[in-house]
Amino acid sequence: MERLDKFLCDCGVGTRSQVKGILKAGRVTVDGVPERDNGRKVDPDIQTVALDGQVLNLRGRVVVMLNKPAGFVTATEDKVERTVMELLPPEYRRLQLRPVGRLDKATEGLLLFTNDGELLHRLISPKKEVPKVYYARHEGEATQEDVRAFAEGLTLGDGTKCLPAKLEPLGAGRSRVTVCEGKYHQVRRMLASRQLPVSYLERLQEGGLTLGDLPRGQIRELTAGEVELLESL
Repeated sequence: MERLDKFLCDCGVGTRSQVKGILKAGRVTVDGVPERDNGRKVDPDIQTVALDGQVLNLRGRVVVMLNKPAGFVTATEDKVERTVMELLPPEYRRLQLRPVGRLDKATEGLLLFTNDGELLHRLISPKKEVPKVYYARHEGEATQEDVRAFAEGLTLGDGTKCLPAKLEPLGAGRSRVTVCEGKYHQVRRMLASRQLPVSYLERLQEGGLTLGDLPRGQIRELTAGEVELLESL
């Protein structure tokens, strides 16, 4: 027997505080009966626990890497656009995986998913400053003045302040950018603020993880060692 809120967290439903709100909203049932008591003891091997009608199965923590193609929005559901969830095989969709951060519709590359709410929160928290590396094709050519501006921390046109970032010019129309936060369309907006509008963007690395030879549109489950690497960030 274990506490219901712990079981829900272990299934990747969310953090303890998020789970508390989900239970309060009456979205969780135990053997078909709505349950709002987060301290309720349950035996998942005998009882059926469901969220919004979907049965939860405790497989333990799972972290998956996707090489995201363009044309998919990073969301669990969308009434208009195709989502990255459609790229997960059915056996993974049942594990309550959630995207770690966001890549916009046109951006390709490394995107993580996990059913561990605490790990997800840690990876997207600006306080952790997890480095994310992008390859960009853009108009113009980045200069040393642009490099210094990125290193000092840009302030965008709408007043958004960005943490110091690394800009590496790779020649005419190409750059590598490393950021430690994930503001809305951040890399595109940062380059545009330096008159370097982006035509193509790909995330190459997050923390110490790289895409390697993972084909576009394909996924692979992270090894225990790779998960430990994420936990150490």
